[in-house]
Amino acid sequence: MLFITGTDTGVGKTVLTVLLARFLRGRDLNVAALKPVCSGNRADARKILAALDGALTLNEVNPWHFRAPIAPSLAARLEKKPVKLAQVLEHIRATRKKFAVLLVEGAGGLLSPLGENFNSRDLILALRATPIIVAPNKLGAVNHLLLTLESLPKNLRARAKVVLMSPPKSDAATASNAKLLAQFVSPEKTFTLPWLGEDFSATEVLKKRQVKRTLAALLK
Repeated sequence: MLFITGTDTGVGKTVLTVLLARFLRGRDLNVAALKPVCSGNRADARKILAALDGALTLNEVNPWHFRAPIAPSLAARLEKKPVKLAQVLEHIRATRKKFAVLLVEGAGGLLSPLGENFNSRDLILALRATPIIVAPNKLGAVNHLLLTLESLPKNLRARAKVVLMSPPKSDAATASNAKLLAQFVSPEKTFTLPWLGEDFSATEVLKKRQVKRTLAALLK
């Protein structure tokens, strides 16, 4: 099981989840992807749903969704619908039994509160999932990635992989982040994806050899 988390919200977690789902389905693997908890709207969940070609319903992809564009735990309290860790784990584990590969996407950063006294780190630990940490490839990314990695227990940190998502416009750090990160994280566990556009087609993107090679290496 792969758990896609990030250094923050809006860093490209859903982009990566959609690409991985499409890539694996292209290999004829029985794959599912979940975004169990979200707030604000369900746009990310709908993108994941579209990548699964009917393997799950929207409510299976995203069972807990709340209107307010704030941390899910607070949004849930506003609606008086608290989310419990046990509930989320039960849904994920039940889905896992039906598929060869399961991708799970968190909401916000690793420690963003998802429900009552739990976050993505708690889910990763309970599920014994492999963490994939997504960050925008720009100035500040290395610090944010190292802080996120430091927040994982040692055994999970050793298994974690990092994906740098290129921004629409590079800054002074974009070209050097991967090299700097290699001083702290094995280069074999660090991956970079190019800017794919605001409204990209996963099918078209996966025709690019560079993207396919990166995803294949990430999944090894």
